[in-house]
Amino acid sequence: MRFGFGLRTKVILIASLLLALPWVGYNYVLEMEKILRQGQEQTLIGTTRALATALNERPNLFNDQASFLQSVEKGRDLYAYDLNAPITLDGKLDDWADLDDKLMEYGRDYVQFSRQPYRASSLHFRHVVGKHDGALYAAFDVSDKKPVMRRQGAARVDRNDHLVIAMTTPSGEFHRYVIAAYADGKVDAWQLNGDINNPEDLIPTQDIQGYWRTTDTGYNIELRLPLSLLGSKLGFAFYDVNSTRSRDVETIIGTSNTNHQHKLGTVLVPSPEIEQILKGMGHTTSRIWVVDRHQRILAQTGDIQQSNGVWSTSIDQSEDKSWWSRLTETYLHPLYYRYLLTEPTPFTDSLKDAAAVQSVPLFQALQGRGYSQWRQSEDGNAMILSAAYPIWLDNNVMGAVIAEESTLGIQTLTNRALEELLNALVAIITIGTLTLFLFASKISNRIRRLRDEAEHAIDSQGRIQQAITPMQETDEIGDLSRSLAAMVSRLGQYNHYLENLSSRLSHELRTPVAVVRSSIENLAMQQPDEDAQRYIDRAQEGVQRLSTILSSMTEATRIEQSLQGAEKEVFPLNELVSGCLQGHEMAYASHQFTVKVEEDLWIDGAPDYLAQLLDKLIANAVDFSAESDPIAVTLSRHHDEAQLVVSNLGPLLPANMENQLLNSMVSVRSQDKQSKPHLGLGLFIARLITEYHNGTIRLSNRQDQQGVDVTIRLPLQTGHLPLRTTLQATRS
Repeated sequence: MRFGFGLRTKVILIASLLLALPWVGYNYVLEMEKILRQGQEQTLIGTTRALATALNERPNLFNDQASFLQSVEKGRDLYAYDLNAPITLDGKLDDWADLDDKLMEYGRDYVQFSRQPYRASSLHFRHVVGKHDGALYAAFDVSDKKPVMRRQGAARVDRNDHLVIAMTTPSGEFHRYVIAAYADGKVDAWQLNGDINNPEDLIPTQDIQGYWRTTDTGYNIELRLPLSLLGSKLGFAFYDVNSTRSRDVETIIGTSNTNHQHKLGTVLVPSPEIEQILKGMGHTTSRIWVVDRHQRILAQTGDIQQSNGVWSTSIDQSEDKSWWSRLTETYLHPLYYRYLLTEPTPFTDSLKDAAAVQSVPLFQALQGRGYSQWRQSEDGNAMILSAAYPIWLDNNVMGAVIAEESTLGIQTLTNRALEELLNALVAIITIGTLTLFLFASKISNRIRRLRDEAEHAIDSQGRIQQAITPMQETDEIGDLSRSLAAMVSRLGQYNHYLENLSSRLSHELRTPVAVVRSSIENLAMQQPDEDAQRYIDRAQEGVQRLSTILSSMTEATRIEQSLQGAEKEVFPLNELVSGCLQGHEMAYASHQFTVKVEEDLWIDGAPDYLAQLLDKLIANAVDFSAESDPIAVTLSRHHDEAQLVVSNLGPLLPANMENQLLNSMVSVRSQDKQSKPHLGLGLFIARLITEYHNGTIRLSNRQDQQGVDVTIRLPLQTGHLPLRTTLQATRS
């Protein structure tokens, strides 16, 4: 069986082309995202250019930050990180947890003096500084195998472990301070105005506050000093005493040499003035850094997690409470974000709380060129745009402005646009597909109705059974319906003409045939000579054949008309077949008959016409078989039907002629079988009688390909016997 596609299936397949619309829209939004990124890039470069212009030619913003140094040294030049909250001076270092990875390790490379070969287990420390609310905080985690505290009542501070702090003031003065503790707890600082060995040169000060706490590995120190006291240089040095007897200094480790001003390292404190300028510019939608030429951060503002760029303001935050919005939020959006879209998520910021920045845009800016670059966040959850622009002072690059924004704003805007686009496309595709499906269903139903009417209008023999009702629609299908209705009507008229043609011809021809017959008979009575008699005999034979043809032409019409008024009765078909065959054996004594009849086969029908049916079948079998060939007649039960098969040996049926032989005036007899006229009406009459009894007739070649089988099936009558049969059974 060939698989076919209906109109609705084809329309749905055509409607599936609408699925290309989401793909086109998706790519269009992606192109728009690229344009938005380009716009964000240009906007961010403009931001850095504006801020750099505001900081150009302002040397006072850089002098105090040691930005004029040609180079900085890690560990020696310090950087004060921004603290989120003030530090509680308790020596526990819990408040420094956010900066734990920023603590710098000081060991062998920072040894300034060692009486014995240095061993890392003897003394090393970790250190970090930070600033908050006008104060500088310092933390020290010191590993000392043998801590030696200051003796109670001792005037000197150098005969024990102690910390020396050296700095310059904002005015450039060089100050030194020392921290030494009698025991754990708060410690005070002494300002050194001369030799540390002379107690008279020690002046107590309240400007520097600290806390000393002994640990399992040594001790911790926390310090606080006002930023107003600090200039651009700062250094710390630990003096380690291991012997409680000699109390001599064994090792000195520090960030820089605290004995001389010019040997001190620098300290970079994020500039509050620059931060005020940044805030004053109003650029709070980006994370902005101002860095010096050594890539150290001078000021910072903004949070990269909130830096969505100007596009974040383009997102409509109004809440839609319509049924369509609730439907899309509940069912469609989860599908979008599962297969097509990605929800913006927080990402890891590798530059959070950084002291220095290293990037391609910054390198380009320090070379005097503005530059921008896209980079991926450390965890790959977002793209970050970095732009940098140089800060000029006397034709020299003193630093750069760096601005960063994430793509979360663009991604949110793109997702919102894709959501709206996909929602609209889903609605369009759904409505369009449904409309096309309903339209195709209507067309399909109309065509199917027209097909059904066309099939029922003409039966298998080509006769018109009923007319086609023309449709009132004005489209092409309506035109086709009206054309078919007109065609069937014309065919019905023509078939009616053909059906009545034989009766009309026979009626019209009988009179001239009678005239010819009487004329020939009159001629025969005139005692013609031998030649004339021969012509008269031939004329009489032709008239007889013509009369036979006229009788045959009227027989089918007469039977068809008489069947309409025939009465049916229930009778045993097996008895009818057996009785008729006895007469046929006598009528066709030169032929052999093989009869096999099953008993008790009752049908509801007209016995006279069924007998005539059997006569036609036997006559047809006799005409096509030789006298020596047997004719087999079999009557049997086939399910709930009686099956009558008349089989004869002889020529096979021509190809594709099985059904046509059941039509009127169709015959395949050869010339040697034309001893008497045949119009092919015998099987046609048999078909009429069979159909009247709600049966079927079929012609086929025998399985052994030696002849033809005519098979008739009639419905059996079950559940009761005819009245006369019942009375006979009662009497007996």
